[in-house]
Amino acid sequence: MLDHSNTGSFVERPEESVVSRHQKRWGKIILLTILVLFLVPFFGVGLAVYKFPLAAKTVYNFIASPANQIASNGGKTNILVMGKSGGAHDGADLTDTMILVSVSLDRTEIKMISIPRDIWIPEIRAKINSAYYWGKQGTPYFTSQETGGGIAFAKKITEEVVGQPIQYGAVIDSSSFRDIIDALGGIEVNVENGFTDKLYPIEGRENDTCEGDTTFTCRYETIIFNPGVQTMNGGTALKFVRSRHAEGTEGTDIARESRQQKIVGAIKEKITQPKVLLNPKVDAAMLNIVKKYVETDIDLPASGILIRLILDGSKNINQFLIPDGLLVNPPISKAYDNLYVFTPKAGNGKWEEINEWFTLILGI
Repeated sequence: MLDHSNTGSFVERPEESVVSRHQKRWGKIILLTILVLFLVPFFGVGLAVYKFPLAAKTVYNFIASPANQIASNGGKTNILVMGKSGGAHDGADLTDTMILVSVSLDRTEIKMISIPRDIWIPEIRAKINSAYYWGKQGTPYFTSQETGGGIAFAKKITEEVVGQPIQYGAVIDSSSFRDIIDALGGIEVNVENGFTDKLYPIEGRENDTCEGDTTFTCRYETIIFNPGVQTMNGGTALKFVRSRHAEGTEGTDIARESRQQKIVGAIKEKITQPKVLLNPKVDAAMLNIVKKYVETDIDLPASGILIRLILDGSKNINQFLIPDGLLVNPPISKAYDNLYVFTPKAGNGKWEEINEWFTLILGI
């Protein structure tokens, strides 16, 4: 049992519901990111098949998809996909996006279940989104070698909550989104409704005092998107999907979700073009992005099988949220280090009902 009274000085914010709408909205975007990061360089691997036996096996696994050569349980392979903000600020290694991706080995089906970042884990006296951090940095009682590292520890903690073995894990830095689009040479986006956002935050100026300006004007910039088809680089696309203060109807969550779907569609269209998939420069760029922004315990041969399974099941993706009735939001108190948290309705650390729900949803 791990017992930590000090979980770090991370700034937290309350959620709108048991599972943030942000997680559900970005579920398919994260899955697409995984495909982009592994699919493009995967085709580049084919160029080296004659020289590297491991690459040859990866390509073979993609074509044949031998189910007996990938870790699984009950005909499912479970992957814990985590998204972190990265950077050098406090909380850079908090995985505020956590999604259990369950890929069927015998059916073209993918199930994605969002894990609320604010679930309280009594064993570590911290929220579940800090499990990766503690595993990576070590704890007052265990070194990082003893925890197994960030991904291994996050998988172990999450397994207690979901009651299912998790075969693989992956952590993606959100900064990769911008670099992916740039590596693809930009994307074509049809902006149906133009908008202006006068309060778009400038990266790196979050704590700027603005020389005493109480309105903190220097922290923001005005961004303008005119209607029509246009080519967007990574930075522009990121502003397009992140804008929260657009004037008029484009300032709503519904409009923001629609813009995100546009970007997803544009990336998907670009990535499926043969001239992109088979472009050595794009392959090399994607390999560099993988090395820079992705951490995973999925080995190369297994990735060949997973890529094929995810591609086959990409048209049959079902997303789920943990029912509100299974989790409660207890009053902020010292018992939870004065943090906004969720605990099982059955009691703190009592995961049985949640385990049963996951078993039902996953069909195991």
